[in-house]
Amino acid sequence: MADHTGKRPKANRKRIDTSSIKTTTLLSFVVFALFLVMVLWGLSNFFLNRFYERARSQEVIRTAETLETQYMQDRSSFSTFAIQAAGTNGIYIRIDAEDEKLIFDGTREVQGSDAFESDVARIEGLLAVSSSDSVNESRRDSSGMGSRLIYASYINSDSSGSILCIIAPLYPDQVTVRILRDMLIYISFIVLFVSFLLAFALSVRLTSPIENLTHAATELSKGNHDVHFDGAGFTETKELARALNKASYEMEKTDFYQREIIANVSHDLKTPLTMIRSYAEKIIDITGDNPEKRNADLNVIISETERLNKMVTDMLSVSNLQSNNVEMHMETFDLVQAAQSVYESFLVLESDGFEIHFYPCKPAYVVGDRSRMIQVMTNLVSNAVKYSGDNKYVEIRLSRSSKKVTFHCIDHGVGIPSDEIGHVWDKYYRTSANHERGIEGTGLGLAIVKGILNLHSAKYGVESEEGKGSDFWFEMETVKKPATKKTGSDDAGDAEDTDNQENG
Repeated sequence: MADHTGKRPKANRKRIDTSSIKTTTLLSFVVFALFLVMVLWGLSNFFLNRFYERARSQEVIRTAETLETQYMQDRSSFSTFAIQAAGTNGIYIRIDAEDEKLIFDGTREVQGSDAFESDVARIEGLLAVSSSDSVNESRRDSSGMGSRLIYASYINSDSSGSILCIIAPLYPDQVTVRILRDMLIYISFIVLFVSFLLAFALSVRLTSPIENLTHAATELSKGNHDVHFDGAGFTETKELARALNKASYEMEKTDFYQREIIANVSHDLKTPLTMIRSYAEKIIDITGDNPEKRNADLNVIISETERLNKMVTDMLSVSNLQSNNVEMHMETFDLVQAAQSVYESFLVLESDGFEIHFYPCKPAYVVGDRSRMIQVMTNLVSNAVKYSGDNKYVEIRLSRSSKKVTFHCIDHGVGIPSDEIGHVWDKYYRTSANHERGIEGTGLGLAIVKGILNLHSAKYGVESEEGKGSDFWFEMETVKKPATKKTGSDDAGDAEDTDNQENG
C-alpha cells in the first residue's frame, strides 16, 4: 500500500549480524573448508608430479629387485613374469647377458626397438665405473619423451656380467590426471557441504543456550522474577545460568526487603508524626495554660522527634556507606575502654529488668575511627537487647589472641532461622521474629555495622541457633599502645606497663 507521497514503503529487511556467534561460527567453518579445498588443489597442481616421480622411482627399484630374484631362481618362467611386470607398470625392461639379450617393452610410446639404446648405453657405462651394484638417474630431454628414470644393476647369478636395465616414465598419463582432478572436484563439494552442515549445527548448539539466557534476562529486567535461567549444553553456560539464577533470587529478596522497609518506614514515620501532631494540638487546645501538662506533652514531642531523627540518620548512614562517602578519623584507641563506655550507656536498661554483663580483657589498642566503632558496638548491643527474649540477658565479651582482639555480643533470645543467617547483614532486612514480635526498627542497623567494619578491614560474623540466641562478633588487629611523653621513672614504669599489657 502506498503512503501519502505515492511511494510504496520499503519492506523491512532483517540485516545479518556479522558479529553474532552463529554467523561468526558459520563463516569460520566455511572459510576453513575453502582453505582446505585450496590447499588440496594447490598440492595437486604443484606437488602431484613430484610426488608421482618419487613414488614411481621407489616402485621401479622394488620391481627391479623382484626381477633379479625371479631371474636367478626360475629362468624358464622369467619371460612370462617380465612381460607381466612391464605391461602392468608401463616400463621398459632389458637383460644384457653373455649368451642372450632380452627386451620387454611395456611403455605406451611407440619408439621402435632402438628407442632406449642411448639410455641403456649411458646407464651401463655409469654402472661400469660405479663402485655400487646398481645406479639410477632421472633424465629429461626435448624429444617429447619427458622425464624418465633409468636404472641398471648387476644380476648376481652364475652368469657373470649380466645387467638388468629398466627405463620408466616419471610423468602421470593424462587419463590418470583427469581422473584425479574429477575426484578432487567431488571431494571439494563434499567437504564444503559437510562443513556447512557442521557449522550450522554447531552454531545453533552454541547460540541456543545463550539466546535462552538473553530472553530470560530480558524478562528479569522487566521485573519478572519467576524466570529460570537454563544453560544446558556447555559448562560455561551452566555456570552463567547458575550465577544468573542466584542474582535473580537475590534481586527478588532485595525487592521484598525494599517493599518491607517502605512499609515499615511508612508505619514508623506515621506513628511519631501522628503523635507530634496530636500533642501539638493538645497543647494548643488544652494544656497550653498548664505548665506541668504542657511540659509533659512537649517532652513527648521531643522524644518522637528524636526517634524520627534516628531513623533518618540511619538511612543517611547506609547511603553514605554504600557510596563510600564517609569521612573517617583514624586514631589509635583502646577498644576495651570504648566497649566499656558502650556497656555503661546501656546500664539504664537494668531498671526495665535487663541483665547486661560485661567481660573485658586486658587493654587492646586498635587503629580506627573510635566514634564509628562505638556506633558498631552500640548497634550490636541494641540489636541484642531487642532480641534477648523474655530472660532479657545480654553478654558483652572481649578476648585477645595473638595480635587480634575479638568483640562478642551475645543474647539468649529468639535466635535467627538457619535459612536467614546469610541475609542478616543486608540492608532493609528484618528477621521473621521481628515481624512476629512487633519489634520496631528499619532493618538498617546491621547494614551500618557491616559497612563500618568493612571500612576498617575487620572480620565479622554471627553464630545463631533458633530459640537459643545469637552471637554477633567482629575481630580487629591490635597495635602497640601509643607512647606518652613523661619524664624520669614514670617513663620507665609506663613502658613496663605497656609491655605487660601487650604480652597479656
